[in-house]
Amino acid sequence: MNKTLITFFTVLFCLTSSVGWSADFQKGLAAAQKGDFATALREWTPLAEQGNADAQFNLGLMYDNGQGVLQDYKTAAKWYRLSAEQGNAIAQFNLGQMYTKGDGVVQDYKTGVKWYRLAAEQGYVRAQFNLGVLYDKGNGVLQDYKIAVKWYRLSAEQGFAVAQTNLGAMYKKGNGVVQDYKTALKWFRLSAEQGNATAQYNLGLSYGHGWSVIQDNVYAHMWLNISASNGYKKAIKQRDIAAKKMTSADISTAQKLARECVKKKYKGC
Repeated sequence: MNKTLITFFTVLFCLTSSVGWSADFQKGLAAAQKGDFATALREWTPLAEQGNADAQFNLGLMYDNGQGVLQDYKTAAKWYRLSAEQGNAIAQFNLGQMYTKGDGVVQDYKTGVKWYRLAAEQGYVRAQFNLGVLYDKGNGVLQDYKIAVKWYRLSAEQGFAVAQTNLGAMYKKGNGVVQDYKTALKWFRLSAEQGNATAQYNLGLSYGHGWSVIQDNVYAHMWLNISASNGYKKAIKQRDIAAKKMTSADISTAQKLARECVKKKYKGC
């Protein structure tokens, strides 16, 4: 199972750090929500220059995404940094991403880790997940599975599906924790119920091999089929392997269960 950094940026102008936004900030926010970024830029720039962390963050988003301005990662990083230095967790996370990707700054995993950690310590779920991946892979830090598990767990406990999948994989392999298929299955199921195709694949494998569940080709086929339908290509091969061990009636039952599971939005399958 591949573990990757979350590579998308927060794109909604949704902020929580300020109390009592000014009328000018609200005017800019209303304009941005309507797609009028020229007005948003006009309203937020003076506020950002005066030190308003939320306006600084939103300007960072605009330059990051090229909304109302020419896309300019260097300027985006400037505004994110000013907001991040005031404690804005999402700005810290986005700045961390810019350093790990080398967008607008010289690529520097160590500095990326610094900003991720500040956001993660504020409980920002995506930063916690990304720290988990960095420690898991040893990018910018010494590889340390125990620390990776710590950050994956904090993110997973907040319901972040990809972190739940990765935490399940750590228990499945025994990386940073005592190998425990039962706990792995728990995290895979929580993630699978949110529609995560990788977790659904791992559930299928668990049923196929009898890892902490009674071996059952019907349920293996069901989960692998669902995973495949959600775009996880590895699941196709494993589903077909399971099918070779099944009768036509078993396959029909598995396909019916898969349809019912999708209708239930993967809950209670």
